[in-house]
Amino acid sequence: MTTATSAARTLPKLEPADFKIPTLGECTFQTPPTKNEIVSENERILYQSRFSSPSELDPSLAFEVAGLRDHLFFDPHDINVGIVTCGGLCPGLNDVIRSITYSSLAYGVKKVYGFKFGYRGLSRQGRSYVLLDTKSVNTIHYLGGSFLGSSRGPVPPEEMVETLKLLKISVLFTIGGDGTQRGAMFLQDKITEMGEKISVIGIPKTIDNDILYVDKTFGFDTAVEEAREALTCAHVEAKSAPHGLSIVKLMGRDSGFISAKATLASGDVNICLIPEEPFTLEALFKVVESRLLRQNHCVIVVAEGAGAELMAKIQPPVKDASGNLKGGDIGLFLKEQIQAHFKKLDMECTTRYIDPSYTIRACKPNASDAAFCEELGNKAVNSALSGKTGCIVGFWNQQFTLVPFSLITRGRKMIKLDENMWSTVKAMTADVTGRSEKGEASCL
Repeated sequence: MTTATSAARTLPKLEPADFKIPTLGECTFQTPPTKNEIVSENERILYQSRFSSPSELDPSLAFEVAGLRDHLFFDPHDINVGIVTCGGLCPGLNDVIRSITYSSLAYGVKKVYGFKFGYRGLSRQGRSYVLLDTKSVNTIHYLGGSFLGSSRGPVPPEEMVETLKLLKISVLFTIGGDGTQRGAMFLQDKITEMGEKISVIGIPKTIDNDILYVDKTFGFDTAVEEAREALTCAHVEAKSAPHGLSIVKLMGRDSGFISAKATLASGDVNICLIPEEPFTLEALFKVVESRLLRQNHCVIVVAEGAGAELMAKIQPPVKDASGNLKGGDIGLFLKEQIQAHFKKLDMECTTRYIDPSYTIRACKPNASDAAFCEELGNKAVNSALSGKTGCIVGFWNQQFTLVPFSLITRGRKMIKLDENMWSTVKAMTADVTGRSEKGEASCL
């Protein structure tokens, strides 16, 4: 049995080889005196955290610990490193850039390159970069967004290798979600094929917290906190109007972690809709109607990927530049459908639709995420200098780990509907799946 935020149900069985981290070769340089923890090469973090009997526990399924080894593969004074941020914005991007830059320069690396606008900055045609130093990144953690800019879409790996060789870069840090890390995996494959000694280390960035085999990604805590503020405002709006209904759409294309956690944190949500659990419009109409008649207001939270089967009937999904499926706006769809329903009933319903997604993505991180980003950057630099490659810096059972690209690109982490978090959400909100006679929760 794994943690509640572990792999999706359809993933193949894990094998010990799945956890093996590629290395560039023998580490021959003595690690200089440092305040960083020295990690044993044999130290591991167990994949399993829950079991009924010791016989269920398989110690061969374990992650390598991220961090510094007693010997380095690279002589820090003889290398350059690069940083790239890709995909959508997320609170904490600048904090990670700053942490990597400070940690790298502390070891004495010659240059730190920041590539502009995602992988595009590594392409032959769009090659663009800035040199990072302690002065240029000193205050960027006060700001949201990415100091380096970002973009979506792939770049041929051979072009990226060409850029890395041209600038004599020995380590590239890729900050991004599953699409970014899939691109990093292709890049690492090309580097290996060409016989180059270049490390590629990923820092998982997804505000949705949907990276496999990672308990938490940076920006998620901030997103939940900001979402809760939006829900408080939505609740006030709903209570201030006759038969007031507020619909709040939050991030979550494939996984509803932000919506679920914000619902738990808020306490003001009456209906929570996530991609993992289908719902019916008929059941939704029934609950909203009953709620308005009894309490005069209702708050609905909907993740952007919820109701995909309903949206596909009116607008077939298309792929964005990163290959992610994008459907229509579920929030606007629900607003229109609910308004049409109440119009047929000749019943008043004052509807507000709120989408705080882009303001949440662009804000600076809270204290928890800022501290987390600092550690992520530090662990990434320490692991790279020790010759690790082809992996991300993860977080599992309250420990920083190394997770191979090949493992996290197998799918997305999703909410398990039969486990505690979602059960608690369902106890607080109404059932709109159409499968239950319960209809409404006691707190409604």
